[in-house]
Amino acid sequence: MSVRDLIPWSRNNGDQVPSLLREDNRDPFLSLHREVNRLFDDVFRGFGSGLPSLRGASGFGAGWPSVEISDTDKDIKVTAEIPGLEEKDIEVLLNDGVLTLKGEKRSETEDKEKQFSERYYGRFERRIPLGAEVKEDQVDATFKNGVLTVSLPKTDKAQSQVKRISIKS
Repeated sequence: MSVRDLIPWSRNNGDQVPSLLREDNRDPFLSLHREVNRLFDDVFRGFGSGLPSLRGASGFGAGWPSVEISDTDKDIKVTAEIPGLEEKDIEVLLNDGVLTLKGEKRSETEDKEKQFSERYYGRFERRIPLGAEVKEDQVDATFKNGVLTVSLPKTDKAQSQVKRISIKS
């Protein structure tokens, strides 16, 4: 097998023309259509299946801030990366078994002459369903070097509901 066998060919009137040079690929409207579709795919890729998770026009993408969740027999620990913010900019709420992290990231300067910026400023909100009863009066939150750590101890009832299931081969 030669390298030529690996190249996709289109057979039009017996001529062998690479598919990259086919007539439909040179149509500017078709190229524009493909490019617009690609742009929309890139924009909506991070939103998952439910667009209502956009939470309005403002806010970061659906997955910001990035979190790690560890669930042990005794507690649940949620760690969130929130760089560039201070403690006063973040609010941690616990209501009906849902942990909510919200706040606002503000610009450090009022530079109106910016030509380009990939940084985002504005409000954010992240809701995390816990799935277990926690001792609300013993919840602890710490913030250090842009990392928020929330420790949620489970109630005795939630700890006793854990059932180990043996795996048989």
